[in-house]
Amino acid sequence: MTKVQLSLPDELAKAAAAAGLLAPEAMQAMLREKLRTEGMAALERAWAKSGDVEPSVADEKLIAEAIRAARKAA
Repeated sequence: MTKVQLSLPDELAKAAAAAGLLAPEAMQAMLREKLRTEGMAALERAWAKSGDVEPSVADEKLIAEAIRAARKAA
C-alpha cells in the first residue's frame, strides 16, 4: 500500500479532520469517485469529438461495469 502525505492550510485540515474526511476510508472513497467522474468526463469528451451520438445512461452503466470487472481481474 502506498502512503501519501498532504500539505494543507491549517483551517482546511482542521475542517476536513472534523468532518472525518482525512480518514483513510474517506480519502479512498473521494479519490475513487473523482477518478470515476473524470473517466466518464473524458469518455464524453472523446464521444463529442468523434461526432457520435451522446452516450446514454445505459452506455455509462455498461462502461462502468466493464471498468469494475477489469479492475477486479487486475
